[in-house]
Amino acid sequence: MAGLAATFGSGAMTNPLQDVLRSKVILITGTNTTANHPIIANYVHEAVTKHGAKLIVIDPRRIKLVDFADVWLQPLPGTNVAWINGLMHVIIAEKLQAQSYIDSRTTGFEELKAVVAKYTPDYVSGITGIPAKDIVAAARLFATSGPGAILYAMGITQHTTGTNNVKSLASLSMLCGYVGVEGGGVNPLRGQNNVQGACDVGGLPNVFTGYQPVTDQAVREKFAKAWKVGKLDDKVGLTVTEMTAMGGKAIKALYIMGENPMLSDADVHHVEKNLTALDFLLVQDIFLTETAKLADVVLPSACFAEKDGTFTNTERKVLRVRKALDVPGQALDDFRIITGIAQKMGYEMDYADASEIMEEIRNLTPSYGGITYERLEKGGLTWPCPTLDHPGTPILHREKFTRGEGVFFPIEYQPSAELPDKDYPFFLTTGRVYEHYHTGTMTRKGSALNRLYPEALAEINVEDAKALNVANGEYVNIVSRRGSLRIKAVVSQITDRGVAFVPFHFYESCVNKLTNSALDPVPKIPELKVCAVRIEKAA
Repeated sequence: MAGLAATFGSGAMTNPLQDVLRSKVILITGTNTTANHPIIANYVHEAVTKHGAKLIVIDPRRIKLVDFADVWLQPLPGTNVAWINGLMHVIIAEKLQAQSYIDSRTTGFEELKAVVAKYTPDYVSGITGIPAKDIVAAARLFATSGPGAILYAMGITQHTTGTNNVKSLASLSMLCGYVGVEGGGVNPLRGQNNVQGACDVGGLPNVFTGYQPVTDQAVREKFAKAWKVGKLDDKVGLTVTEMTAMGGKAIKALYIMGENPMLSDADVHHVEKNLTALDFLLVQDIFLTETAKLADVVLPSACFAEKDGTFTNTERKVLRVRKALDVPGQALDDFRIITGIAQKMGYEMDYADASEIMEEIRNLTPSYGGITYERLEKGGLTWPCPTLDHPGTPILHREKFTRGEGVFFPIEYQPSAELPDKDYPFFLTTGRVYEHYHTGTMTRKGSALNRLYPEALAEINVEDAKALNVANGEYVNIVSRRGSLRIKAVVSQITDRGVAFVPFHFYESCVNKLTNSALDPVPKIPELKVCAVRIEKAA
């Protein structure tokens, strides 16, 4: 989000999902779309097989979309800025850039040109392991086939250089004139439903709703008046990783809602140490998660099917969600739990129902100003939708960027915080599988899904397995500087030599005991996609 916000002025998906059907070329990186966003993957399949779109897949693993790709680049994990710079080098060197678009709508091109000048195909190949000829082929295909869409997910953002990765992808798109047009754009695929909506309505430490900064006095005064409080603090808050790290130290109590850091955060041993050091831990969730088991108090909340409200999906579309079932036992809507706690603490927060909250959101949030329950009864609306007669904005940055001019950020490649060495010679990367979702809180309670994928598996390349004397289905020990994991091996050609992949859904085989907690300095996201490990055949 921070990368797109800096480059374009908005940290959101630029184009609607179905717009990929209008793309002439699609670049997919850092997302196993078929497993993690299957509906979007279906659009990509249709674009390629029925509409003739070209497909470029850039991923260390042979994901399923590779079967449909015109070009597949297989970089070493963590080398994203290098290969993106390599593509831009070729485009500029061969004068394939959209110069009139660049001149009229952007700034910083000359600075970018100077930095990418050294990222020749041969130079980039030495960093990434991608053959130089394939870098050239991908660059030519992307620049000449347009309009082109870029799709990415956490395989791009969960790095110490995640923000720079996103800025570089944004530069690549602008270089070709693909932002603000049908079939183009830079489109982050959010990791879960309503993560876009949570950010839109203030679920970030530095902004109120609609990304209005807490440091802006006029904004603070507006919200203080609406909430009937004298003054609101101008200090930027803490991120999840910062709060967890400070548990038992500067932070004595935590209120965790709908999050399971005991499985999802990097270096879980460190997380557990800090959570158990708290004076008080409150967890609000629909199930007794691994994190909830550590809590002093657990508050049962309603699931999505047991409450009214809205979701804002990955394409910025606000959609109604309607109660289908009564809540079980003592469970309550999340907002009723929060308002109840606020009242006990002396603040008279009170809403009759979710519609009152939505009305407050639209009155305080310019981009949601025209979105009401009444309008949503007729279908979703895509923000910005500032007035009651506004149709919504499916494509951002049509005439100009939200920030005015788009900014090219010239960025040098920086290696990941931890690279393989003689003691830990393999890359480890993590992700999801099709059958399960995030920390398995819901999906692993389904017997059918558990039958399909019952346990964590480590993907290891065939040649690596031979060298380790490991057969398919045998157990290995994967060891990092932070811990070890005994796990069954899947021997295949899916991963490249020197790279192991493990999904993070399984508490009994918690791969995040191994991962590195080094952070991207801007959003404080840990480098979950790269760490150094050794692999040994288990006794």
